[in-house]
Amino acid sequence: MTEKKAEMSQAMKEKLAPKKFVKNPIKGTKYTLLISSAKGGVGKSTFAVNIAFALQNLGLKIGILDADVYGPSLPKLMSLNEKPKSEEGKYLVPLEKYDAQCMSMGFLVEETTPMIWRGPMVISAIKTMTEKVLWKNLDVIIIDMPPGTGDTQLTFAQQIKVDGAVIISTPQDLALLDVKRGIEMFDKTGIKIIGLVDNMSFFKGDDGKDYKIFGEGGVEKTAKEYSKEFLGKIPIHKDLRNSNDNGEPLTHSAPDHEVSLIFKDIAEKIKQAFQ
Repeated sequence: MTEKKAEMSQAMKEKLAPKKFVKNPIKGTKYTLLISSAKGGVGKSTFAVNIAFALQNLGLKIGILDADVYGPSLPKLMSLNEKPKSEEGKYLVPLEKYDAQCMSMGFLVEETTPMIWRGPMVISAIKTMTEKVLWKNLDVIIIDMPPGTGDTQLTFAQQIKVDGAVIISTPQDLALLDVKRGIEMFDKTGIKIIGLVDNMSFFKGDDGKDYKIFGEGGVEKTAKEYSKEFLGKIPIHKDLRNSNDNGEPLTHSAPDHEVSLIFKDIAEKIKQAFQ
């Protein structure tokens, strides 16, 4: 083989080789935790905010990043409607409430403004919130992920150093179909799954009985199927719903509430996974 052909062969090999991505930590943070589910409407945002303050109650300094560009929830869940300040025209200063640093696309647009964006603009927004926000000395940043396995998920998997993911699901089969896709995605992209949570697991009636509205045992069964840890069950509770609507996360406003104690147990398992 001539020297020229050898050079062409080597160039072709380099071109066809799998692309290697450099994963960088989010500046100003120690650990990055994804709260995810490939299914929408299973309570990821409620879980993300409440697990954040459950971790804060364990002594960790927290930040919350709402990565759902199309349907941001953090402004409502934290009752925040301010605009982040800009520093040097290059960086955004996260809003702070209850000693938590917060960032969301919802802080940058009006509440009813639809984000009619294609993938590249979504990726750009995610990069802005992970690279150009001045997070300060956080022990853990909790990322509220959007549903699906698309651009946002790939951006985090390929470019951000992620220390673990918690997958949220309701127990019915329809939700679990998408959850299994999410598990497969994280396994293929090398993101550690800390465990699965059964959300809206049951409703306790006035008669004291537990009513399994969405079925029973599906999330725990899926965890066993994929050899993942089952972290616990979160019930449907009006106090949790009221706290969301009032912008006062239950684990912050009532840390000794029966539901807050369930979050505490899960938070302790997450904290242990980081050590």
